[in-house]
Amino acid sequence: MAGMAERQTNPADSFWTWRETMYRFAERFTPEALHAVATQLYVEMLEAGYTSVCEFHYLHHAPDGRAYADPAEMSRALIAAARDTGIRMTLLPVLYMTGGFDERPLSERQRRFGHTVDAYLRLLDALRAESDQLLRVGCCLHSLRAVPPAPMREVLAALPADSRVHVHIAEQVAEVEDCLALRHARPVEWLLANAQVDQRWTLVHATHLNEAEVQGIAASGATVAVCTTTEANLGDGFFRCAITWMPAGIGAWDRIRISRFRRSRNCAGWSTGSACSRGVETSRSARAAPVSARLCCRACMRARSVRPAIRRRVWPATP
Repeated sequence: MAGMAERQTNPADSFWTWRETMYRFAERFTPEALHAVATQLYVEMLEAGYTSVCEFHYLHHAPDGRAYADPAEMSRALIAAARDTGIRMTLLPVLYMTGGFDERPLSERQRRFGHTVDAYLRLLDALRAESDQLLRVGCCLHSLRAVPPAPMREVLAALPADSRVHVHIAEQVAEVEDCLALRHARPVEWLLANAQVDQRWTLVHATHLNEAEVQGIAASGATVAVCTTTEANLGDGFFRCAITWMPAGIGAWDRIRISRFRRSRNCAGWSTGSACSRGVETSRSARAAPVSARLCCRACMRARSVRPAIRRRVWPATP
């Protein structure tokens, strides 16, 4: 997908329309294709200086939503890619159950992601059995809008005491507004009040926070994973890194480029890392002005004049 969020197709383009493009790509992946793409990515990460990858893994099922004969087949494709290349992996299978805070069913394009609590816990058990010095398995609750309160509590209660827990949170203003409307609290505010958030937790993005939420995260000992290129590329907004001290790492799931320098220069002095990107920095086509416009407008694809040629085709065109 690298380059496909750089050209505006509609004035209303946003994170949410970009997500639909991502879903179209996700429909096409087989275990074999996932292994091939992941292997290429991990080689490029190693060449760029990374020695570990934290893999948020969504694609659990076949395109029609049915489980594979081996429910862990897609996860094992990633594990095989990591072992083939020699990169250390923290595999975070994603629990994705609902399409919003109103607990609507998953859409047709999200059906590859879905799990019941029991099926998800069985998947974690199967994957933990393969853990070794190069593989760790943690838990990823996709987001508060994708995991209702009762299943969240059930999963957390079933995890080993030392299990890592990741969650996407407060990335978009619409997410904050929906959480306020239906749970009567902001996302981070709600999480801190309803889960034992501590040093095992990583809150991914945490872009839209108020002062109390910032102080609450700092007091909990949780880490914030700030994905600077993602948040700039999609126009999410600015993380409030100057307000108080808290553990922080810098990564990305944006599939735009692999570059420790680009990820870290927005927050000088912080250690750098990467989650799962799908491209490397091969040019300087993403300039500061378009990125600034995205962040100011909180919208993506503001660079109308960017030539389509910046997109490097690495996957067949999606109809």
